[in-house]
Amino acid sequence: MQDLKFIRCTGNTPDFIDLVHQLDHYLAIVDGEEHAFYNQYNGSSDLEYCLLAYLNDKPVACGAIRPFDGERIEIKRMFTLPSARKKGLAQQLISGLEKWAEELGFNRVILETGKRQEDAVRFYLKAGYLQTVNYPPYEGVDNSVCFEKLLK
Repeated sequence: MQDLKFIRCTGNTPDFIDLVHQLDHYLAIVDGEEHAFYNQYNGSSDLEYCLLAYLNDKPVACGAIRPFDGERIEIKRMFTLPSARKKGLAQQLISGLEKWAEELGFNRVILETGKRQEDAVRFYLKAGYLQTVNYPPYEGVDNSVCFEKLLK
């Protein structure tokens, strides 16, 4: 039996930083020349609401939420190690982030991902997110796909 736990933290937590470095390495490959554009909007040190998933005491997945405006909160830095995928961790992680968003008083969640990240696009659709018009700073960015979900 595998031991799974989730820990709330900040963007300065070492395990979160390590997973984000792995995410950034992956995104640099997938995004190619566009990586610098996206990277400027994905700083983690200022993130106050981060969630880590541990499997058998090893950090295997992360995600964060950041207030976007008075009504919406944005999901950032979602990542699951390849070795921990297909176990339902990402669904539990995003559900935890949505619950936290509600606790903070938000009822709408938004996020952006790249069209080339086809697994991510499918995941967000399966998780109940609807594609929406690209919000700033992703307006007019062809590779960006933006999503939104209304919470309870």
